[in-house]
Amino acid sequence: MEKIPLCVIGCGGMGHRHILAYRELENSGIGNIEIVAVCDLNPKNADLGAREVERLFGKKPLIFTDLDKALACADIAAVDVVTDPSFHHSVAVPALQAGKHAIVEKPLGLTVRACQAMIEAARKNNVVLATAENLRRDPPNRLARSILDHGLLDTPYLMIHNALGGDDQIIITPWRHLKLKGAIGLDMAVHYTDIIQYYMGEFDQIYGRGLIVEPVRRKPVNHGLDLESYRERYKTFPETLEATGEDSVIALYKMKSGAMVQMSYVAGGRGSSTFERSVHGRKAAMWAPGDRNGRPVILKIDGKELKGAEILPLLPNFQMSEITQRLFAERQVEYQLPFPPVDAKHMAIEFHDFGEAILKGGKPEVDGYLGMTAVAAILGAYESIIAGREVGMDELLSGKVRAYQEEIDDALGL
Repeated sequence: MEKIPLCVIGCGGMGHRHILAYRELENSGIGNIEIVAVCDLNPKNADLGAREVERLFGKKPLIFTDLDKALACADIAAVDVVTDPSFHHSVAVPALQAGKHAIVEKPLGLTVRACQAMIEAARKNNVVLATAENLRRDPPNRLARSILDHGLLDTPYLMIHNALGGDDQIIITPWRHLKLKGAIGLDMAVHYTDIIQYYMGEFDQIYGRGLIVEPVRRKPVNHGLDLESYRERYKTFPETLEATGEDSVIALYKMKSGAMVQMSYVAGGRGSSTFERSVHGRKAAMWAPGDRNGRPVILKIDGKELKGAEILPLLPNFQMSEITQRLFAERQVEYQLPFPPVDAKHMAIEFHDFGEAILKGGKPEVDGYLGMTAVAAILGAYESIIAGREVGMDELLSGKVRAYQEEIDDALGL
């Protein structure tokens, strides 16, 4: 099988997760991407990434610590951008202008302008731009989408998506609490706005707000690590951090179909912990289990409650993609697997989709436009509270509404 020669740009924690996912893709037997190079401005990170590639694939990749040199390499046809989100556009745009196809980690950009810069660069240079959005690849989410496609709910009129609960500790990295770097309210909740548009179609109107529930974040406490490992892992973390970016978003969406969506993501607040993802229609309702846990979708229809595989007889046209079948199993909609392999499988599916778009001249499932609208759906809530009214997706994409984003765009040079 023809394989796309690719360079992983950004060899930090997420970069290593991507490398593991490329190994999962290779193990599927239909791998269509080959890591030929890694790039990171930090030589230590670049070396660690290269050694991981060599360990997993038995071949040492090219190592770059200079982006321009990596993009000048004729042996690289595509890039996987896994930097901090504030650098996504400054890496992806020159890569696309250099004629490289690009898959960019979510959020595609920190602002609509950042996303549009990448989309325009891809269009002008006739190359593929994909957004790395993996949660929709989960078999339970594929089942949920098929339930909607088969019309089992009739016309959905309401989706509820609530993910509440947290504490005051720094989440993963300090930059995830800084507005100009891509705070967790955008960085995590953009997963959920992508799920919303995957289930319910296009966004139309947005009303809501972003907020900082935990204004001061603290270094994570030690949960079982030996003292040396704990110190090494968190050596760059401050003892406390004043948050400047939202850790939470609460929004009401009107979709172009006319359906309404209630969405809350709160990564703080120690008094509540709950998750719900449900869709309600005239004839039935369904509850999805969340992501990467393998629990069953629940469908309440005709006075019965069906779970997971029990729903399949009602879905004659339901079929997983070949790559999904190889990594899970045909029509497998429940599973019991640890997080790391599930995480790798989901990303392997999105990488295969990216490779197929390049090889066959098609469009990836989550292209630049869908990556942008998922971002805009979060920013729309932030803009709404400033504007004092609901805002339209068209206003966000046209730039008519961007008061919240102005400071970020200035910092990004956009």
